[in-house]
Amino acid sequence: MESEVSRRTFIQQVGVTLAAAPLMVSRAHGQSPSDIVNVAMIGTGGRGASLLESLAEASHARVVALCDLDPERLQKAAQMVEKRNAVTTHDDYRNLLENKDVDAVVIATTDHWHTPLALAAILAGKDVYVEKPCSHNIHEANLLVKCAHEHGRCVQHGTQRRSSATDIAGLRAIQEGLIGEVFVAKAINHQRRDKIGKAPEEPPPAGVNYDRWIGPAPQRPFTQNRWHYNWHWFWEYGGGDLVNDGIHQLDEAIWGLGLDLQYPQAILTSGGQLWYDDDHETPDTQMIIFEYPGKQIIYEMRLWTDYKMEGHDNGTVFYGTKGKMEIGRKGAIATTVDGKVIEVKPEDYGVQAEDIVNNFITAVRHGDPSRLNSPIERGAVSTILCHLGNIGVRCGGIKLAYDPKTETISSVSDGSQANALIRREYRKGYELPYRG
Repeated sequence: MESEVSRRTFIQQVGVTLAAAPLMVSRAHGQSPSDIVNVAMIGTGGRGASLLESLAEASHARVVALCDLDPERLQKAAQMVEKRNAVTTHDDYRNLLENKDVDAVVIATTDHWHTPLALAAILAGKDVYVEKPCSHNIHEANLLVKCAHEHGRCVQHGTQRRSSATDIAGLRAIQEGLIGEVFVAKAINHQRRDKIGKAPEEPPPAGVNYDRWIGPAPQRPFTQNRWHYNWHWFWEYGGGDLVNDGIHQLDEAIWGLGLDLQYPQAILTSGGQLWYDDDHETPDTQMIIFEYPGKQIIYEMRLWTDYKMEGHDNGTVFYGTKGKMEIGRKGAIATTVDGKVIEVKPEDYGVQAEDIVNNFITAVRHGDPSRLNSPIERGAVSTILCHLGNIGVRCGGIKLAYDPKTETISSVSDGSQANALIRREYRKGYELPYRG
């Protein structure tokens, strides 16, 4: 792995800074790192299953506890972990957090449970890896940052592109002037997500505590579309594909333009459902423009097209005075104004990188949040920008501005509806464990 000095120097060069107030750390600098980090996983399906595989390959991690409300998923995950070591299983996260042998918690549940679980884990003295988006709403994201700072925990956000050697090399090439001065980035989310139809109400699956699954959200009847994965398309549990996939491209744009921890002067929003005619509540089409002093980010989403319809894979394109840089699934590709195509490779820029899970484990072992590639204060800003984009669309497509100091939205139209979406009402018995 490249030296910590060179990595941090690069991050500073592209304008990524840590919060002005330094984070507390859970162990003193200079203390020997713990050899093995005991990890508990909450949410074992989908992304959780992928993270379990990464943890199984991490030499300094041991999964010791699992929690899921779906007994079938829980059993499958336990069988996977038991190939390496014994593991306890739970359907109530509170029992898991009481285990003093657990050092860190990985959260890969439905979005609306991310912040409540992360706050509870921090308060229980655990370090946390929380999947993107870190919150269901703006207020939760701010609370999570504050709680992490107050309790000195390592809190990694699941925007894994920041741990990609290819992405780091692409941004390093931009910083060294390969495409000239860069003023605009476009975050592209073009893909086909099929319609989900209209699902009838039915009893929850056997053995599932559906009331707990709903948690802080309003009580609703069970349908298959409100269940595995398709919950992403309901406002009460998710935030559509902007916070599901688009957050990766938007986060990269913020990172590459050196705009971490900054908020735009204005946000222009447009979008809605042009194709869906089913149970979806969230948009299938969005265009959002984030205006910063001297720079601009454009987010473009269509969920009814195929990849590469316009030659771009899902990813982020940076536009400079001497060319453009495309960073995505196909790598980092620069095209100069005279048509020269350059593939940017990590080895050409001396880049080596830990994947996001190993990076988290390293930070936890050293008790040092500054080692995190995707610390919560950066992830929270990217998450909040996604929420702001969604709020604008939900309010009919408006131009708005956000004041992080007062946690309020101003708009060219009536801002009361927008501000009502900054936080949510919590169902009795599922209130947040931390109020700030």
